Amino acid sequence: MEILWVLMAAVMLGFVLLPFLRRRRGMIEQVHPGHPDAADPENYGFVREEELDIRMPGPDQDLLDVLDVVQRTQDYRAAQQLLAGTEAEGERRWQRVQAFAGAASLELQQRPGGAGESPGGQWLRVWRAEAPKDAGGAAVHAEFLVQQAWRTATPGTDEFRIIMEEARAACADAALLAPGDPVPYIVELSVARGLAYPRAEFEQLWLKILDRAPAHMGAHLAALHYWCEKWHGSRALAHEFAEAAAARAPKGSLLSAMPLFAVFEHLPEVNLVSGFYQSEVVTKAMHGALHAVHSARPDDPMTAHVRHLLVFFLVRAERWAEAMNQLVHVDGHVGALPWTLSQDPAAEFAVYRALAVAGYEANGGSPATLPH
Repeated sequence: MEILWVLMAAVMLGFVLLPFLRRRRGMIEQVHPGHPDAADPENYGFVREEELDIRMPGPDQDLLDVLDVVQRTQDYRAAQQLLAGTEAEGERRWQRVQAFAGAASLELQQRPGGAGESPGGQWLRVWRAEAPKDAGGAAVHAEFLVQQAWRTATPGTDEFRIIMEEARAACADAALLAPGDPVPYIVELSVARGLAYPRAEFEQLWLKILDRAPAHMGAHLAALHYWCEKWHGSRALAHEFAEAAAARAPKGSLLSAMPLFAVFEHLPEVNLVSGFYQSEVVTKAMHGALHAVHSARPDDPMTAHVRHLLVFFLVRAERWAEAMNQLVHVDGHVGALPWTLSQDPAAEFAVYRALAVAGYEANGGSPATLPH
């Protein structure tokens, strides 16, 4: 179970954010020469490195409890009930669909079956067989197929295309079972990327999502990759998409943070430019993200993703006090970008956290001056 959870840290949003996982190794070493050993994060009430939770970006105890029940008993009904009670238009349903699909996919990878042994993830197959009209199970199955394609096949091969076509059909089935639910269409965004939908076809898909959940942050992050250079040939299109999303962001939306994710996507091309993290482009993107988290609903599950990315940029920009303010909100959970780029997300996060503490204290800060 522990091994499964370690792997799941990269899965919770991993396949939506897969193209982000292309950063160069050794990025930490570029931040600061040496580790700030004198700084002690525990003085600020921060969680010890070995106790950091790498499974998720922020707390969702209901999900963790249900996953534990499902994997321990191999009974899908707790997952079915949780999804049935989760708002269709919200971010949390999408994250939970990903989590259940990721758990089933990883179980299958660990236990492929054969020689009299049942394959892992059997509970998902039983779910689909016993409740074929259940919208939650259909969405999880579609996402499971997408994750299987990325996990087990090479893009461009016949095997990859066959699995993606199956996922595409599963998305259509899930959409028919829940016409107002954006999740099946958000799942299909990964299919669109994998099968290289023509632009007109992608835009038709995107309009279906906008009709159902126009401010869905997870959907925008998934769509961002279609416009990225790797998938559609133009980095400028990705930035235009992110800027347009930020410009139309309604009050309380996290879409103002989209340009920061677009900047992060293309860091390998600009990473070594002197003063880049204090540049106008990055500063503007950070301010948009700071505004987003300041105005977002306290219970928005995507806020943690934005805060984690802000910690990364604020530390690199040597904006120590602002980095510390973000750490107060997210410390304890590290299952988010950019930490999941590392094989040891907790250690990666801990280095940035220690850098923030050291910089904060070097500029007169202390536990007494940090607002909580």
